[in-house]
Amino acid sequence: MQAETQKEITFDQSLQSKIDLKTKPLGALGMLEELAFKIGKIQQSLEPELRNPHILLFAADHGVAKAGVSAYPPEVTFQMVMNILQGGAAVTVFGKQNGLTIKTIDAGVNYDFGNIKGLIDAKVGYGTKNFIIDQAMTREQLNQCLTLSAQIVQEVKSTGCNVIGFGEMGIGNTSSASMIMHHCTGIDLDECIGRGTGLDDEQLERKKALLQQANDYHGVLSDPMEILQTYGGFEVAQICGAMIEAYKQKMILMVDGFIATSAFLVAYAIYPEIIDYAVFCHNSNEIGHQKMLAHLGVQPILQLNMRVGEGTGCALAYPMLENAVAFLNKMASFDSAGVSNK
Repeated sequence: MQAETQKEITFDQSLQSKIDLKTKPLGALGMLEELAFKIGKIQQSLEPELRNPHILLFAADHGVAKAGVSAYPPEVTFQMVMNILQGGAAVTVFGKQNGLTIKTIDAGVNYDFGNIKGLIDAKVGYGTKNFIIDQAMTREQLNQCLTLSAQIVQEVKSTGCNVIGFGEMGIGNTSSASMIMHHCTGIDLDECIGRGTGLDDEQLERKKALLQQANDYHGVLSDPMEILQTYGGFEVAQICGAMIEAYKQKMILMVDGFIATSAFLVAYAIYPEIIDYAVFCHNSNEIGHQKMLAHLGVQPILQLNMRVGEGTGCALAYPMLENAVAFLNKMASFDSAGVSNK
């Protein structure tokens, strides 16, 4: 064990030295240097590479949406899935622009898609139960979510992919994320609840009252799987399972915004080491996200005031990962360029 630790220290020193000796002032590339170090360390390589990048977009409906926590009706979930499959959504535009493959997964949409081209069928049910008055899903459904999403990651990994992002679509899922955040972090519930799809002041107060009602009903929860079973959507549970499998496969995880980070909080509670494989893509404009990131002690790559979801932050941040790898692999060192170091 001591020999392995010493080997890791030696590799870390070699990687940091390679970064430091590029033709630039020490630390001058800022966060790109941190990204390069993280990617190199994940791959245990001084010449890392990004292969066949993917975003897995999980979609599902939430029983709590029918209680009036969203500005949009529940049927928008399946309508947006169709838009994504047709290439008209933000994530499909940005994904195509930046060379990522988008895989769309039906984790539990309240709609029969049939054998539609481009959609992966991992449906666990036609939406979750209303967590204000019941647990969102059964333990069997939760386990099914974790198993199905792990299999999807394994299939993507088999294509040579080593960097994977996670997106979502599900009306009502900011309510799910707020509850997961509250129970995983201990942050006051009121500080975890935002405007989601664009609630006005009156709608926001109703959302807060409904989520407080759910909190009173279920009481204090500490077990991460129980939190996910009680408040998660099928898409949130599948993102969590996919993240855990990607970590086990030693892939680079690109974490999107508020919803994806709530799934990450559960995965992190079970496997704390997963954070060493995660890149946090942007700081969502949803009120709770910055507090989530602060709780995890991480710095996001982008600050664009977005709150679209879908994995858009992953698609937009991916070129920064490419640039980090490019500078590490291609930028000259002081020695190779014949430039005097200080």
